[in-house]
Amino acid sequence: MLRSTTLLSCCLCVCLNAWAAPEDRDDRLASLLPDRSVVTQISERLDDVRQVVGEHASTLVGHAMGFLGVPYRRGGDSAETGFDCSGFVRSVYEQTIGLVLPRRAAEQAAATQNIDRQDLRPGDLVFFNTMRRAFSHVGIYVGDGKFIHAPRAGEKVRVEDMRIAYWNTRFNGARRVVGDEANTPRR
Repeated sequence: MLRSTTLLSCCLCVCLNAWAAPEDRDDRLASLLPDRSVVTQISERLDDVRQVVGEHASTLVGHAMGFLGVPYRRGGDSAETGFDCSGFVRSVYEQTIGLVLPRRAAEQAAATQNIDRQDLRPGDLVFFNTMRRAFSHVGIYVGDGKFIHAPRAGEKVRVEDMRIAYWNTRFNGARRVVGDEANTPRR
């Protein structure tokens, strides 16, 4: 019962935040709940969640940017030897957040949560059909329609705009890494 009450309270808080003016938002929410301390607790928890998500995304994207210029290498999974696309994504997530994603792009897609393109946030995964099969290429969304990836042989890790014709026509889906669902045992 407590869990469903908390969920209902969170939903109410989100709805009220969407349409209430800042000065009367807390009063409206408080009138719907029997105890004003619940409003404060929910508000504090939401702020904590926003902060943690923002910090992880920022850290993850910053870490990925540290690999700009590392050469592509098929089967590669380190800055020393080079990266392929899925090895790059896997390495960034493991080193930054401690989550070990599957090795192949299609497996990474299967192990993560499907999201709409318009819901992309920095740190989400973007997939492309570059080899006449779904989810044959993966990169990390960095914001503003751009992603970072290890493109192909002879190239280096770089940032590209996914709105250009080549990437836009091959866009295959967006995914979000959610906690332990994508986590596999550490080596």
